[in-house]
Amino acid sequence: MRELTRTAGGRVALGTLAVLVLLAVVLPLVVDDSTHLVDALQPPSAEHWAGTDHAGRDLLVRVAQGLRVSLLIAALSALVSVVLGVLVGAAAASLGRWADALLMRTGDAVSALPHLVLGLVVVALYPGSVVAIVASIALTHWPTVARLVRAEALAVRSSQYVDAARLAGASRWQLLRRHLVPAALPQALVAVVLLLPHAVFHESTLSFFGLGLQPTQASLGTLLAQARSDVQLGAWWSLVVPALALGATTVAVGGLGRGLTDALRSGDAMSEAEVHA
Repeated sequence: MRELTRTAGGRVALGTLAVLVLLAVVLPLVVDDSTHLVDALQPPSAEHWAGTDHAGRDLLVRVAQGLRVSLLIAALSALVSVVLGVLVGAAAASLGRWADALLMRTGDAVSALPHLVLGLVVVALYPGSVVAIVASIALTHWPTVARLVRAEALAVRSSQYVDAARLAGASRWQLLRRHLVPAALPQALVAVVLLLPHAVFHESTLSFFGLGLQPTQASLGTLLAQARSDVQLGAWWSLVVPALALGATTVAVGGLGRGLTDALRSGDAMSEAEVHA
């Protein structure tokens, strides 16, 4: 965190993400979001800063609710994807030979398929299911994490302290649990953050196409899908506000991921300098 907050980009990304999370958590609790059909599609005003939607609900509150749902689904999808990638990458580095080749070729096959198309196929089987959305995102993004973890684990496996542990009688499982997986955890942390904007985008796209969450459930994707008909009635704010929230979330989380990557590299450089000293 110290390295992350040293750069202006890291501070801006962290601050923007904190504001968005605070908005998503607090705003629905303090502002009324009940339906008032008489106030449907009202433009932004002092009473409703972002206007109202087609049901007369405060659009800013709806966007906050959608942001909360999209971030939760994205975080869960990123965690599942990273856990799967860590397991596959560590197993490939530990088992070696045919198992390594099989697991990596499987990852290459998944990466060769368009992620969004594959996600649409998975979600189309169970439309409206949160589990299906999480599975569609996780199953299409684990190969990148697996390759990173495998590369880090292979580097650690050839180190002297791993050789010493192997000579001391450590089993393959002990080497994997005590040395290979812990060495890959920093990369896994960065991977979680870097996967978040992809997961937010995929969830929003799936819901926009009508294959994600139900239209009655607030998410950035369902709000954008509803905005297609509202814009035709002149309610431009119904499209602009959710789109701005989606863009701000993607940029903030992406900037946080880049900041974590730079912080990790800086920490590695400092560690190497201390070793040489």
